[in-house]
Amino acid sequence: MEKKDFEAWLDNISITFLSLTDLQKNETLDHLISLSGAVQLRHLSNNLEILLKRDFLKLLPLELSFYLLKWLDPQTLLTCCLVSKQWNKVISACTEVWQTACKNLGWQIDDSVQDPLHWKKVYLKAILRMKQLKDHEAFETSSLIGHSARVYALYYKDGLLCTGSDDLSAKLWDVSTGQCIYGIQTHTCAAVKFDEQKLVTGSFDNTVACWEWSSGAKTQHFRGHTGAVFSVDYNDELDILVSGSADFTVKVWALSTGTCLNTLTGHTEWVTKVVLQKCKVKSLMHSPGDHILLSADKYEIKIWPIGREINCKCLKTLSVSEDRSISLQPRLHFDGKYIVCSSALGLYQWDFASYDILRVIKPPDFSNVSLLGFGEIFALLFDNRYLYIMDLRTEKLISRWPLPEYRKSKRGSSFLAGEMSWLNGLNGQNDMGLVFATSMPDHSIHLVLWKEHG
Repeated sequence: MEKKDFEAWLDNISITFLSLTDLQKNETLDHLISLSGAVQLRHLSNNLEILLKRDFLKLLPLELSFYLLKWLDPQTLLTCCLVSKQWNKVISACTEVWQTACKNLGWQIDDSVQDPLHWKKVYLKAILRMKQLKDHEAFETSSLIGHSARVYALYYKDGLLCTGSDDLSAKLWDVSTGQCIYGIQTHTCAAVKFDEQKLVTGSFDNTVACWEWSSGAKTQHFRGHTGAVFSVDYNDELDILVSGSADFTVKVWALSTGTCLNTLTGHTEWVTKVVLQKCKVKSLMHSPGDHILLSADKYEIKIWPIGREINCKCLKTLSVSEDRSISLQPRLHFDGKYIVCSSALGLYQWDFASYDILRVIKPPDFSNVSLLGFGEIFALLFDNRYLYIMDLRTEKLISRWPLPEYRKSKRGSSFLAGEMSWLNGLNGQNDMGLVFATSMPDHSIHLVLWKEHG
């Protein structure tokens, strides 16, 4: 057939084909395929692959590919990475997708990291750690042995754990090795806090003392309380030490001289916690940078301004029940922005700028659960049987870890949270070291530690 005649015939056939129904078109194609030879079938196969199997990730501009990928969940994306090397390269480089996935898992995001392949690796690491938490496999345990009587006081800082005991000693331990670095003779310790040079102890003998680690010498003795001292805190910059006692008072001392600068009254129960912290928010009563003292008893939290010139007027008293029917747990969180404390009703979070209660968190069977640590993403809690991690965005418990029969204490000083930065979001670096420590009936200290990623 001549080319001119063929083109006329093809135009006529095309017009007729377009007028057919879909069923008739399919029957026509089936008939033509049955009449085709190998050359025609090969030609048909090659063209169908181009028409029906277009690689849109390869053909689209990279920005459009990233936009489409944002609609897929991370697990689907990981499956798509197996399609081809090209798909894996494009998907792995989609930084925003993987950063969002990491944030949803409670992971901290460092926007300064420019490597486009970095965040997929971070997500894989994050999902492994979160699976370990869900499967209760993220932690391991260890013990510190060395005291010969009840261990009541614990304090943790930068990989070091200080323990104070009724055996009239205090010890400083390297948590990573379990080795005792220092051991000094003291009085009976109800509270301890330390830095590189010194140890400050509150005692059941109603006094506070300051000790030198290197020599074990007592460098200062603070006398004036008429009841056991359950909590101490200090600030070298202000040269101030504060102590809370069973005599219902808080005392403010000059750290260097041992002089009592002020006695703060108003509590009607044992003062079991004192916290010195810089304020980070502005209100009518304080400004960012002001030093704030919090003191807590069984029913109330009192807020005091403090500085080089002591002002003993209480700014505010917080409680969860006016009739004192609900008591507070002795552990208290204050980061300069929020105050958090637990009670039988749940976790209470106050806004420090307004002193308003922001929320009350009530997980299932909360009556026996106590606060250990509180962050932007996670909270660390415990009861008589388990250590718990709560996702504060959903207020759901996402992990638990069994605890041994530890020594019970009404005031709770023998329980301690370890590293705290991960509570503001895991990052693959801060999920290591000490999670929790408690004293045991046999005078040892039980440690819960992060397990390596594997």
